[in-house]
Amino acid sequence: MAAQAPEQSTLASRLSFKDAYFLVIGSVFGTGIFFTTGLMAADCPSPVHLLAVWIVGGIFTLMGALTFAELGTMFPQAGGPYVYLREGYGRLAAFLYGWGFFWIVGCGGIAALGAGLAESLLPYGAGWASSSPLIRVSLGSLRLSISGGQIVAVAAIIAVSAVNSLGVRTGARTQNILVVARVAGLSLFIVIGLATAVKAGFGPSSPAARLVQSAPVSLSGFGAAFLAVLWTYDGWYAASCTAEEIRNPRKVLPAALGLGVVTLTALYFLSNVVYILAVPMPEMKGVVGIGRAAASRLLGPVAASLFAILITVSALGCLSANVLFCARVPFAMARDGAFWKKLGSVHPRTQAPDAALKAQMAGSVVLGLTGRFQQLYEFVVFALTLFFAATAIAVIVLRRTRPAAPRPYRVWGYPALPVLFAVLNGAIFLSSAVSRPVQALAAAGVLALGIPSYFLWTKRTA
Repeated sequence: MAAQAPEQSTLASRLSFKDAYFLVIGSVFGTGIFFTTGLMAADCPSPVHLLAVWIVGGIFTLMGALTFAELGTMFPQAGGPYVYLREGYGRLAAFLYGWGFFWIVGCGGIAALGAGLAESLLPYGAGWASSSPLIRVSLGSLRLSISGGQIVAVAAIIAVSAVNSLGVRTGARTQNILVVARVAGLSLFIVIGLATAVKAGFGPSSPAARLVQSAPVSLSGFGAAFLAVLWTYDGWYAASCTAEEIRNPRKVLPAALGLGVVTLTALYFLSNVVYILAVPMPEMKGVVGIGRAAASRLLGPVAASLFAILITVSALGCLSANVLFCARVPFAMARDGAFWKKLGSVHPRTQAPDAALKAQMAGSVVLGLTGRFQQLYEFVVFALTLFFAATAIAVIVLRRTRPAAPRPYRVWGYPALPVLFAVLNGAIFLSSAVSRPVQALAAAGVLALGIPSYFLWTKRTA
């Protein structure tokens, strides 16, 4: 009998610079930019300080992107931070990151994005997509209610996962189209908003005068606004997780990460300039749908309806991009023998991590139907900031332990920049833990469960 061919576990390099660049933008550019500013205004009621928060958040994110770029060019493999932590600290640290990433960032985040997509349909009169229960199921003491929004979210997760299972090129083309559509739509909104402001003039009572107005802002208020900005920028590391599938990653990855973050920072900053031009700061406070409100003020209700379409496209695009890159982390874990073995396989025809995509889809659907993702996703700040700090320090660790290793890209400002990025993430982690001890303990509990799971998997593969 002929020996069975070994199952392929290497992903084909099929992504170009454009694909990687669009993946960075697509993984970040969701619905956050259309909703967070009004909530931030309640904590940071000064236009000058509000715009400064977006710039500071962009610089902070760029620091992370440049730091990850050095590690990504050293280890151009699927999994991104999972690989960097494995090489810097060992398999246990990497597993804990991957464990938290799969359950919280991957499945929990995708479930949350699906729910956001369902909510974006409500302005069209899609009341069936609300949170009102449509189905109630009782299994003994277990009671489960399923809303129309949950059904929409689950359907979207399944559909997007199916598209990505057709291959990385198909998934990349789909999300590239969605990136172009939403960047073009937001850019048009920005151009119209700025042109309207120029037409109104620059007198002391003009909309443009609001941009230089200031008001007292407390340190805690600025900090709360900064956390909201970081949430809106989350996903910037997407291309590092797909480095194995990028053609010439040692050249492409730093450019894609850096230019992607710079593009996002410019779009986010200019969007907020238009928001302030359209809606006075006192009226902005607490407004959840600030994007639609600004579009309505500028161009009327028809423009607001068109803006709602932009929000839906953004929600769908962000969901697509996150499904694509998040699956690469459990794939890398499984390939190392640190997760279910099947998840480390590659489909022979599509060259996609098909099993990892299916497992991620299943986890996201379960969380989406139970509604537990909302509690899980609150923990992401604690887990991510802790591991971001550790990853930044890994740059220094590897410079010392592997000084002769090839480094096609060296992070600018070493060692100050990675150290500062690590310190700031550590400060955010500690501040969040003090202000939200219950969530911090819950996050610690999720990670603690990863320790026995790690030894279980390593024992099975020993």
